[in-house]
Amino acid sequence: MQTVLFVVLDGYADWEGAPLAAALMGELEGVGEFDVKTVSLAKEPIKSMGGFTVLPDYAIEEAPEDFAGLILIGGTSWRKEASQRVMELLEKAMEREVVVGAICDATVFLSKNGLLNNIEHTGNFLENVKEIGGSNYSNEAGYLEQQAVRSGQIITANGTAYMEFGKEVLEALDAAPQEKIDEWYGFFKQGFHDFMKTNS
Repeated sequence: MQTVLFVVLDGYADWEGAPLAAALMGELEGVGEFDVKTVSLAKEPIKSMGGFTVLPDYAIEEAPEDFAGLILIGGTSWRKEASQRVMELLEKAMEREVVVGAICDATVFLSKNGLLNNIEHTGNFLENVKEIGGSNYSNEAGYLEQQAVRSGQIITANGTAYMEFGKEVLEALDAAPQEKIDEWYGFFKQGFHDFMKTNS
């Protein structure tokens, strides 16, 4: 069983991680044995942008040492100073070269911590990445205007790219046969009726 940690801070964006988490927990046909766990700054209830109240599985200091992926879900807290505590987990992930995913405003967290300077990446928009990254960001040439970008074990995406983000993370984790990942992505991206017309 491989653990994938989803970092959800107060005001997290519900929709950005839900499809990926469900796929890892068995909604994707052929998926391997994964266990999704949530991590936050404290093991106290947090509220999503959509009003869902969640009790995280772990506070940062309680998170398991062994994990296959670290997924940073966007939201309203990544620019707050308290979010810097997440670097403890990110440093472990980078050291062990596990899959790291950052979507929406979580990409600016990577930017302000200098983690986008040597890889191709994306985000909500370049000016945002530059502004928040400040002097710690020096890779404008590496910014790609794409829904999601995978560079080695790191995946970045904008807030509308939750399906592209999920697909890239699933591929990076080698979570299921490629044809099953492609079917999962196509089914939800195209919608039931259009997918069935082209795949029946």
